[in-house]
Amino acid sequence: MQVQPTKLPPKSPIQTSLSLSKMGAPNQEPQTLNPWSLQDFEIGKPLGRGKFGRVYLAREKKSKYIVALKVIFREQIEKYDLYGQLGREMENQSGLNHPNVLRLFGWFADDDRVFLILEYAHRGEIYGVLRRNGHLSEKQAATQYIASLTGALAYCHNEKGVIHRDIKPENLLLDFEGRLKIADFGWSVQTTSKRHTMCGTLDYLAPEMVENKAHDFAVDNWTLGILCYEFLYGVPPFEAENQRDTFKRLKGL
Repeated sequence: MQVQPTKLPPKSPIQTSLSLSKMGAPNQEPQTLNPWSLQDFEIGKPLGRGKFGRVYLAREKKSKYIVALKVIFREQIEKYDLYGQLGREMENQSGLNHPNVLRLFGWFADDDRVFLILEYAHRGEIYGVLRRNGHLSEKQAATQYIASLTGALAYCHNEKGVIHRDIKPENLLLDFEGRLKIADFGWSVQTTSKRHTMCGTLDYLAPEMVENKAHDFAVDNWTLGILCYEFLYGVPPFEAENQRDTFKRLKGL
């Protein structure tokens, strides 16, 4: 597929006020208000796969616009009781519009799958950059990535009330121009009060979350500091040979 710098056609409307209840139960006809369907897209190569689904390169047929199509299987949603988490991911991400946040353009569903229409980040994960290069230069880390991430988190926290709660190199993508994009809002929450759910990835957890204390936007800011270190030295500062030792290091702070 050749990337075309065009826009998705203005289907009326792309559903962004999201509720999984609108999709219908797994064995019922989907009741989504969204006019998109799988027939609107040409499906390309797989971009990745996770525990609950897969991501494919896709092209919207009418506009030739390139997107990433995230496919989540209803069977997995049912098995792991993900309706609430997926609903929050969709609602939170669809409401964000910032140059350093990956866009969620819309969604649709059938009897077996839920499809998220996502902005395509051509250069992949920052994690891949770290693996290839070992670490980043101070200039690249500070001006190209940390500054962008700081601005995006400030937007999420201050303007939208969204805490991401799983910032890590695997969830930071790069577009065609190398611009950072925060992705994967699966653990995100929109709130003005403190939360108590322990979630995210161990190497990047803030001390209050490790200790099962209430947390707020500060957990994302903690991770920002972790990434400053990792970008410069190639590894997270509290990484150990096993998760138990990493946990002990974090508990000892």
